Amino acid sequence: MHRKKFGRRLDEDEKKRKKEAREVHKNSKKAQSLTGLKAKLYNQKRYKEKVEMKKTLKMHEEKDAEVKVTKENEAALPTYLLDRDETNRSKILSNTIKQKRKEKAGKWQVPIPKVSFCLFIFIF
Repeated sequence: MHRKKFGRRLDEDEKKRKKEAREVHKNSKKAQSLTGLKAKLYNQKRYKEKVEMKKTLKMHEEKDAEVKVTKENEAALPTYLLDRDETNRSKILSNTIKQKRKEKAGKWQVPIPKVSFCLFIFIF
């Protein structure tokens, strides 16, 4: 409600950017100073985050990549068709992500019962 009434501070974006920049240094210091089981668990968590980030970056790269299709064991192509390269956009990964999102969204939807409309005739 406060944000809705009074808006945001003018320097909020700058403060947020600086806080995120400092957070990296804090995490590094923490990783270096922890010992024992806590260090093991903390490094495990950081490793999972890095792997997740690499996967998302790779998915974005593959989404825009073009794959050349080679047709083998077919009749010889005429010379005027040889220079044409057939390409497929590899959007399989992005489609699977969208499908998973739809499934997650479907979990929380409550089925609405269908109401049958009846015609009522009132006799006065």
